[in-house]
Amino acid sequence: MPLQPELTRGTVALQSMIHRTFCIRECRPVSSPSDFEAVRSEKLAAIEALGIDPWGGRFDNATPIGDVLKLPTDVPDDQRPRVKVAGRIVLRRDSGKVHWVDLWDWSTPLRPNKETNEDERGKIQVMMGQKQIGADGWTLAQLLDLGDLLGVEGVFGKTRTGEPTIFADKLTILGKSLLPHPDKHSGMQDVEFRLRHRYLDLIYNPETLDRTKKRIGIIRTIRRYLDDRGFVEVETPTLHAIAGGAAARPFVTHHNALDTELYLRIALELHLKRLLVGGIERVYEIGRVFRNEGISTRHNPEFTMMELYQAYGDYRSMMDLTEGLIVACVESLGGGMKIPYGEHVVDFTPPWRRASYADLFAEHVGVAMSDKEACARVAAQKGYPTAGKHPDVVIQHLFEECVEDKLAGPVFVHDYPASLCPLTKRQRADPEIAERFELYVRGMELANAYTELNDPITQEQTFRMQLAGMPEEDSMAKMDDDFVRALKHGMPPAGGLGVGIDRLVMLLTNTQTIRDVILFPLLRPGR
Repeated sequence: MPLQPELTRGTVALQSMIHRTFCIRECRPVSSPSDFEAVRSEKLAAIEALGIDPWGGRFDNATPIGDVLKLPTDVPDDQRPRVKVAGRIVLRRDSGKVHWVDLWDWSTPLRPNKETNEDERGKIQVMMGQKQIGADGWTLAQLLDLGDLLGVEGVFGKTRTGEPTIFADKLTILGKSLLPHPDKHSGMQDVEFRLRHRYLDLIYNPETLDRTKKRIGIIRTIRRYLDDRGFVEVETPTLHAIAGGAAARPFVTHHNALDTELYLRIALELHLKRLLVGGIERVYEIGRVFRNEGISTRHNPEFTMMELYQAYGDYRSMMDLTEGLIVACVESLGGGMKIPYGEHVVDFTPPWRRASYADLFAEHVGVAMSDKEACARVAAQKGYPTAGKHPDVVIQHLFEECVEDKLAGPVFVHDYPASLCPLTKRQRADPEIAERFELYVRGMELANAYTELNDPITQEQTFRMQLAGMPEEDSMAKMDDDFVRALKHGMPPAGGLGVGIDRLVMLLTNTQTIRDVILFPLLRPGR
């Protein structure tokens, strides 16, 4: 609300409060967060004494700062446009009877800084002159802090030095910050501090907000691409009675009313396939998946998956779909088909390479995948124990160790050992091979797809083989009888695809750790 003159002029108590506030700020050493909070609380009380709500309210018809910065500044003074903006104070400078602040909002893009050779957040300078904003505005200006939310009205032009500036004649406080914000030159350098205070990271590290906006755009592109091709988006349960659809350790919880254990889902697959049985022929879901396993630069226990299923398709139609989908995401970023990733550049120009698992294995391991004895010898030479392990498990270990890092990509690796793929249809010509592919880019698995197994008899046999020997009390040792029952009612032949959204965003935003593309990654409890 605007300042009320009758509440602000000649009030001895108010002047005393402002005087105390500035004595605290200027004269007393401030060494702890509680000291800073005390100073700001004094200012909060001073603003309230002015008859102003320091927490703001409705502020209509403000123009995004990014749009204001696009306005021309080389116009005569009498033709300067009048503007109204709202943003956060990220820098302030006092000089006698003029205060300067820099305001920022989320509309301002990254822009290059020629002096530092780095990208920085766009922001707008505001000049608050004592004469221009009046006595009441000047009183309020002295009570502002770094981090406060401020509404400004005035004319837009440029200073003598050419800096785009709003010359304010009206101020509206929209929110008081009671805790100090990080210093301009330091304070946000510690990675763990940034992760634990993501709200500050978004404000003061422009690349964090830029990456977040790109993630939003990538997911929007995925939805638009699939919707345009007749797919429909659904939501399936997060709590499962049986942890199925992947070989992963689940998180366990307890439902009090039913007195039963439930599991956070480890995959989206089995419920989406039930929908195929029900006649939803092109279906997808983008949702959170939970796996009670390790944390690394490429793994977070809670992550985002996109899974889709297309009736009457197969894994080769999924290759075409995957390539088109990711190319659309690359195009949406507007930087062309070649994208930097670390020290490398990934060329997403289609068509992408397609290579068989067996050919890549022979190339990089040096023996044929079909020669089980030779594979066992190589594994032993590399110190990997083979006793009691299925030969295909040994083969997969060698593939992970010797091949994956060599896959610069994008490359579709297809035709996997069938025993590794319990939900996948086998090749008619060779039942030892499953119709499956994984997409690799810079050694990172990005997508996984199958020709889906829709034979309930084979599916049940495969489940039982997979679960054989596991202790009954193990949460992963339960067979989903209801899913098999659904298949017995008839599921159409289909292609299925899973894409790790977080890894895709990592790749397309040149980010080396998954924690930086998840807004709130899991961290150890802080002190």
